[in-house]
Amino acid sequence: MGITLSYIISTKNRLPFLKVLLGNLLPLVTADEEIVVVDGNSTDGSKEYLRQLYEEQKIQQYISEPDKNQAHGWNKAILMAKGTIIKKLIDDDVHHIESIRKCRDFMLDNPQIDVCISDHLQSHLTQPAQISITGRLPNYQDWLAGRIRSFTFSDVTLLLRKASVSYLGLYDTQFRMMDWEYALRVSYLKAKIAYYTGYNSLSVSTPGNVTSGASEALLRYEGTIGRVKYEYPGDNADISRFSRLKVWVGKTWDRLKNKRRPTPEVTLPDEAELQKIYAVYYQTLDEYNKTGSFNFIK
Repeated sequence: MGITLSYIISTKNRLPFLKVLLGNLLPLVTADEEIVVVDGNSTDGSKEYLRQLYEEQKIQQYISEPDKNQAHGWNKAILMAKGTIIKKLIDDDVHHIESIRKCRDFMLDNPQIDVCISDHLQSHLTQPAQISITGRLPNYQDWLAGRIRSFTFSDVTLLLRKASVSYLGLYDTQFRMMDWEYALRVSYLKAKIAYYTGYNSLSVSTPGNVTSGASEALLRYEGTIGRVKYEYPGDNADISRFSRLKVWVGKTWDRLKNKRRPTPEVTLPDEAELQKIYAVYYQTLDEYNKTGSFNFIK
């Protein structure tokens, strides 16, 4: 049996989150799946942790070397993937493997589908009890009906067919908001996109995320490119609310870390507390996926 599903992870200096993610994922991986990890030359112990997992054959592919930027790291992981379907796993988010496999199986049964996305939950690490539902179903339906040429979605829920990369392309390494640009490009190219009404992921806003250096000017500039290049009409926000939240959290963390204002530095919970918080997240995501019947739209 070949590899049907590649879980890809690109990370740098995120060891506490990696331990949570892989601690939940490793016991569930089956023989027709693989884990691909690209580490950006971490200095916090991630490199050694991942190397040990690789030597123990708990992860199937692993490299550690400097990346130019986040898109560069994810592109390497996509190219390394051997699976028919690729699922991006962001290190500080929560992923529902059963729902991911439902999306994978739907794509395998429908070989014309290039991409599958879904609704998802979101929260903030400092307020884990506050869970909200988000998704792009109305925008997707407008796109499917031909009323708009492109629409945005967060790639936290994205499953990608490896064979479709030759047409849809990799992440644009010139964009900070790479998932935003990629969503516009994929939809503008009229990819075959399926939408799952369940929740395959829960996104968590955390300090130190990769968008912490994005300025408002840069976001406006990238927004202008998206509107012009992909005939993007806008949906009350050039960047999704989730992406804006990540940017705000990252910039706030960056200011605190560098003592740009006289506020005590924010620190992550210790490993034991982080495990407890994420255990609740995983349970919550599972419970939401048991609340009703979900379907695929294509």
